[in-house]
Order: sequence, then structure tokens, then C-alpha cells
Amino acid sequence: MSGQETPVIEIRDLHKAYGPLEVLKGVSITARKGKVISLIGSSGSGKSTLLRCCNLLEDSQQGDVLFDGEPIKWKGQGADRHPADKAQVIRVRTNLSMVFQQFNLWSHMTILQNVMEAPLTVLNRDRAEVEAAARKYLDKVGIGEKCDAYPAMLSGGQQQRAAIARALCMEPKALLFDEPTSALDPELEQEVVRVIKALAEEGRTMLLVTHDMRLAADVSDHVVFLHKGKIEEEGSPDKVFGAPKTERLQQFLSATVPA
Repeated sequence: MSGQETPVIEIRDLHKAYGPLEVLKGVSITARKGKVISLIGSSGSGKSTLLRCCNLLEDSQQGDVLFDGEPIKWKGQGADRHPADKAQVIRVRTNLSMVFQQFNLWSHMTILQNVMEAPLTVLNRDRAEVEAAARKYLDKVGIGEKCDAYPAMLSGGQQQRAAIARALCMEPKALLFDEPTSALDPELEQEVVRVIKALAEEGRTMLLVTHDMRLAADVSDHVVFLHKGKIEEEGSPDKVFGAPKTERLQQFLSATVPA
């Protein structure tokens, strides 16, 4: 792959504050096609906020967000800055499917209906085509037999796998995972980890916020360690986990990586 290929996601010098609290203090990240970028760091380091700014669920105050080389258009400045083009926002969001820590499935819909809803209502795709795709992705994540079940009838791991199938059914150019396993107990967590690993092996472009250092080490092409809203250290998994340079990263890994 050419190093000059336009990145799927590019974030340049991003700043985000909630009132006087600066959460992101000039963060830059590039995700090229087929690459997995993991964001690690302690609670409050800015990981999830960065992901939400990337998907335009949060407005940043400064810096650039580019999708396939196209910069987001802004109006206003600082705390008053917002995306200027609503159609652009919708286009970007439909190409960046997000999987949240909480599964966010609609309780009154079956699993199949949950997975089909966005492609039908947002993309206006053909129902038969969408149903075939939804069934394919539910099979892919290992819960094809649960199509007619409702979310309350599924375990947490099954619900999260349904949420991943829902994200895939949008046929996105990139997947954004925000702590996808942190709400699960260890046994159910492994069900979801296996699915994420399989997606990485397929060459899916992914931004992954995770507390699971083993997962980050196994699936990532590049790991970014955030500390107090800045990139403290970044590099390949071998370098970040095997030879951390900064004292703060060494402390973090000693507290989070099992012996």
C-alpha cells in the first residue's frame, strides 16, 4: 500500500474543552485504510472524547477533522464552533459506524430489526438487500440464530455483537469502538474480542478505545497513549508495550497489564 494514499481519518491539532476543563490539548491522529489504531490511557485522558469528536458527536473548538481527505467545514470559533454543512455531517457519520460501551439497542425491536433500521431509514436501501446483509453480519458475529430475539433475551456479549453487526450493516469505511468490552464480564468479553480480532484480520479500518491492553497489542497497527489530553507516547504495539519510553506510560502499563 502506498504511503501517500489519502487517510480514511485524519485529525490535526484537535482541541476540545468543556467550559474551563481542557479535555483535548492538540491531538493529531491518522488512520489509513485497513489499519487499526488503538487509543489507550487512564480514565479522563480524552480517549472517548477524541472518538466522539471524530464522529462529530462532539464539537471541537480548534483543529481539523478530515474524512477521506475532505475537511469538515466549520462555522463560528472557539466554544461557538459547529459544523457548517449538515449534509456533510450525515455523510461522514454514515461512513464511520460507532460501537458504544453500552449497546444502545432498541428494546422494542428484534435483533434483526435493530441491525436493519439504519440502512433502511438513513441510507434508504432496498429492504430485501438490507435483510440479506443483516443476516450475513449476524452470522458473521456468531448470533445468526438470534435474529428474532429481543435485546432483553440476549446476554451482554450477544447484545454487543449485535451492535457490531448493526455497525457493519451500514457498510462503513471505518469502525469506531468506544470501550466495547468494558461493560462485560470476562467470559462474555472474550466473545466480543474474538469478533474484533476477526474484523482486524479482514483489514477493516478501525479506531479502538480500549482498556484491554492484550486486545490493543494483538490487533493494532499503531497504539496511541493519551495522558491529560495530549499524546504522551505512540508507536507500534511492540514499541509501546515492549519498550515504553516515558515514565507515565511505564506506570500505566504496570498497573494495567497482567503479569
